[in-house]
Amino acid sequence: AYNIHVNGVLHCRVRYSQLLGLHEQLRKEYGANVVPAFPPKKIFTLTPAEVEQRREQLEKYMQAVRQDPTLGGSETFNSFLRKAQQETQQIPTEEVVLEVMLSNGQKVKVTILTSDQTEDVLEAVASKLDLPDDLVGYFSLFLVRETKDGAFSFVRKLQEFELPYVSVTSLHNPEFRIILRKSYWDSSYDDDVMEHRVGLNLLYAQTVSDIEHGWILVNKEQHRQLKSLQEKVSKKEFIRLAQTLKYYGYLKFDPCVTDFPEKGCHVVVSAGNNELNFQVRLPSEQIKEGSFKVTRMRCWRVTSSVPMSNGPSGSSPGKSEVKLELAFEYLMSKDRLQWVTITSPQAIMLSICLQSMVDELMVKKSGGSIRKMFRRRVNGALRRSDSQQAVKSPPLLDSPDASREPVAKLSSKLTSVSLRGISHSSSANDVGANEFHGNYAFEGIGDEDL
Repeated sequence: AYNIHVNGVLHCRVRYSQLLGLHEQLRKEYGANVVPAFPPKKIFTLTPAEVEQRREQLEKYMQAVRQDPTLGGSETFNSFLRKAQQETQQIPTEEVVLEVMLSNGQKVKVTILTSDQTEDVLEAVASKLDLPDDLVGYFSLFLVRETKDGAFSFVRKLQEFELPYVSVTSLHNPEFRIILRKSYWDSSYDDDVMEHRVGLNLLYAQTVSDIEHGWILVNKEQHRQLKSLQEKVSKKEFIRLAQTLKYYGYLKFDPCVTDFPEKGCHVVVSAGNNELNFQVRLPSEQIKEGSFKVTRMRCWRVTSSVPMSNGPSGSSPGKSEVKLELAFEYLMSKDRLQWVTITSPQAIMLSICLQSMVDELMVKKSGGSIRKMFRRRVNGALRRSDSQQAVKSPPLLDSPDASREPVAKLSSKLTSVSLRGISHSSSANDVGANEFHGNYAFEGIGDEDL
């Protein structure tokens, strides 16, 4: 059996025959010219070298399928991963109670099936809270890890190819929880959410929590004003004031390491307002702050490498931890692109943030509405029918312009890019085109943006 790791975590184990079955089903639905080539069957027993070669080919195949907007967003592919996840963890389909946290620490208990996917669980939580259907898409479920001081660290946003109950219970650690938070970046969407009592309460609870955790910066005078609005229970005014504060609507990540402006700098990264904000501690102990706009990132990729047990990673001898890195290529000036690398266990979550910022920018650029966009996707994912029409809601990373090349092709133009920032990673000498996330928002950049 082959272990499939998704977002740095063991997701499922599958046999070659199961993957071949998936391949044949995708070919039947989408045609042989759309689906990537599959490693061929062999008549004789494979040698160890051939076993490893097949593993690499299968890995490339799965990555290519996932990154194709049509195949990767298809119900066929996602339901295959969900079913395999459930079988691997040997969790039978049955009714269970799942606890989902709100930002204020309150717990919402929902009765679901162990086989319910992310959208189903989100719907169940929304229904329990009386959140109206057209606001469901403004929120997402996140897997977090509680820290000793009662705060939490983001692991990832739960995706359509996983079963939240299975994802959280298979970690066998009570520190991992599922939390409900808003999932958009542009604070102008707050107005839609605040129209409804439950939306307003959820947004208010999240804002209070982010201020308490120090994620939103508040000076003494602002703190006094906020306190007074809190006492008056003026929730809308409280949120309006918070919107003017630094880092409102940002997700703050745990301290990590970057190679910008020089190797080995400690950094606190925050994602929001279509940028990654860096607070870097230089070797001279000086703190510098700067931001990288998502529209100026040409592409990015996440790589993982297992350092040597005596390597410089700081891990204890004999303990090999997977090191995750997010590297993005940035337009520093009109004609200078440079790779910037962040080494962090939260690299996957950072990548998910970048992708959703780009998706949101593209929806706005094409004149689409976030409300309609999300509703169509929610409904598409929730329909149980096997017919292609019912589940073929476009994944958000689809380009709004159908005539434009898909992401995989866009990124194949980037294979000649020098990978300075990640040359030490285990796979840098074998960079396939499909390992990049090409960035549509980058294409729209003009001289006035620089």
